[in-house]
Amino acid sequence: MRRAAEATPAHRDRYVDLLRAVAISAVVAGHWLVVHVTDEGGGLSGTSVLDVAAWTRPLTWLFQVMPVFFLVGGYANTASLTSYLRRGGNATGWTLRRTDRLVRPTTTLLAVLAAAALAARAAGVGPQLVGLGVWLAGIPLWFLVAYLAAVVFTPVMYGLHRRFGLAVPVVLAALVGVGDLARFAPGVPWPGEANYLFAWLAVHQLGIAWREGALPDRPGVAAPLALLGLAALAGLTVAGPYPVSMVQAAGTEIQNTAPPTLALLALAVTQTGLALLCHRAGNRWLRRPRPWTAVVAVNSVIMTMYLWHMTAVVLGALALHAAGLLPHAAPGTAAWVALRLPWLAVLAGFLAVLVALFGRIERRSGPVPEPGAASGPAAAAATLAGVAGVIGGLLGIAVAGPGDHGPAGMPTVGLLGYLAGAAVLRYARRRSAAEARSAARDAG
Repeated sequence: MRRAAEATPAHRDRYVDLLRAVAISAVVAGHWLVVHVTDEGGGLSGTSVLDVAAWTRPLTWLFQVMPVFFLVGGYANTASLTSYLRRGGNATGWTLRRTDRLVRPTTTLLAVLAAAALAARAAGVGPQLVGLGVWLAGIPLWFLVAYLAAVVFTPVMYGLHRRFGLAVPVVLAALVGVGDLARFAPGVPWPGEANYLFAWLAVHQLGIAWREGALPDRPGVAAPLALLGLAALAGLTVAGPYPVSMVQAAGTEIQNTAPPTLALLALAVTQTGLALLCHRAGNRWLRRPRPWTAVVAVNSVIMTMYLWHMTAVVLGALALHAAGLLPHAAPGTAAWVALRLPWLAVLAGFLAVLVALFGRIERRSGPVPEPGAASGPAAAAATLAGVAGVIGGLLGIAVAGPGDHGPAGMPTVGLLGYLAGAAVLRYARRRSAAEARSAARDAG
C-alpha cells in the first residue's frame, strides 16, 4: 500500500478517494450501530434501534452518507470516462472496464452466500432462518443496484451535462418531487418507485458537475449550497411532511430511502456543499504519506468492505450467541449504548477476516478492453445484455425480503439472471481484450 501511495500521479484528486473511504466506512458503522440482535427467549431475533428509540433518528443525518458515495461516483466516473474517450475508447469499452470491479466481488459474495445457504439447509437449519440470514447479508445489494445503473448511464448523463449543465440535476430533482407527490396523493399516474433511479442519478449528476467545474469549491459557492440544503432539509422534515430519519424506520408512512425523497436530496445538497468546502484543505492534508497510504489501503478493498459488512453482522451474532455473550440491554438505553463499542469491535474483527479472504478478488482486475476495443454493435449488444442481467438479477434478489426463497436462500431466478449477466460481461471483456491484443500484433 505504501508503494501504491507513492506511485500516485500528481494530477489525481486525492480528496475524492478520501470521501469515498469515509462514506463507505460511515455506512458500515451506521448499519452496525443500528442493528440490535438478541437471543432472549432462546432463539436469535433482531430489530432496528430506529424502530424503538425515536431519539436516534436525527443521528441518521450524520450516518446516512450514501449520497456522498454517489457524489464521488459521479466525479470519479466522469474523470475515468473522459480519460478513456481521449485515448480513443468508446462508451461500450468503458462500461466493460468500469463494471468489472463492481461485478467481480459481488459475484463472489453471491456464490458464497448461496453455498452457505445450501450447506445450512443440508445441516437441518430451517429454510426461513436461512432466508433471513441471506437477506440480512445481502442488504448492501440495494444500493449496488442503483450505483450500477448510475455507472451504466454515465456516458449518457455526461453528454446531457455537456449540453444542459446544472439543469439536469434540477430536472431530476423535479421528477423526484413528482414521485413523492404520487406517494402522498394516491391515484397520481406516476410510479413513485422511479425515484430509486431519478434521485441517485441526481446526486451522481452533481458529481459530474463538480468534476466539470460547474460546481466550484469556492467558499462563496460551497457554504451557501450547504446552508441551503440544510434549511431545505429542516423545512421538509421538522416542519414538513417527511420523517426526520434518513434511514428506513417503522411507524412512518413515507420512508426517505424507500424510495428516495426530496428530503434525502436536501441532505445530499448539504453534504455536497460541505464536501466542496473542505476540498482544498483535504487535498493539502492528503499530501502527507501516512493519511494518504491509509486512504489508498481502504479504497483498494472498498467494495469488499461494503459488500461483506452485513455478513460480518450475521457471523458476529452467531458467534456471540454460541458463546452466550449477546447483550440483553434494551435498545436505546444507556447500557445498550455502552455495549455498542464491544459490539463494533467484534464485527470489525469478522469484517477484517472477510476482507483478508476476499479483498484480493477486488484488487485483481480481469481482462479489460483497451481504448479502441469493444467497438461495433455486437459488443454493445453483449454489454447491454450483460448489464441488464446483472442489474435485473440483483434487483430481484434485493426486493425479495427475508423468507424461504429457494435452496440458495435467495430467489433462484434472480440469482441465475445475475450469474448469466455476469458471464456475458466476462465473455465480452475477454473477447474485446483478445481483439485488442490481436490488433496490436497485426499493427506491430
